[in-house]
Amino acid sequence: MREARVYYNRHFAGTLKMLKDGHSLFRYNSDYVEDNSLPSISTSLPKNKIEHRASTLFPFFAGLLTEGEIRQMQVQAHNLDPHDDFSLLAYTASLDTIGAITLKL
Repeated sequence: MREARVYYNRHFAGTLKMLKDGHSLFRYNSDYVEDNSLPSISTSLPKNKIEHRASTLFPFFAGLLTEGEIRQMQVQAHNLDPHDDFSLLAYTASLDTIGAITLKL
């Protein structure tokens, strides 16, 4: 299992986990859930205390991935498996993202 911490504008929002079988899990941090001033990170991941599950990488997180030549450049720069979306997401979303979401290993 691999794990990354998810931040919304520097607020620790929750934890994204990728299981060996390819399923992904996301759970909000309880402090984040209890803070009414903070929004859900995505409409597809409502802010609550349950663990969200998906059979692949959540579409919201997959949408943060680059495509085409930029993706190839990132794969080469970080020496990653081009089919490993979780690792690519973890490396690139910790450095350079558009929007409020960042990830940290």
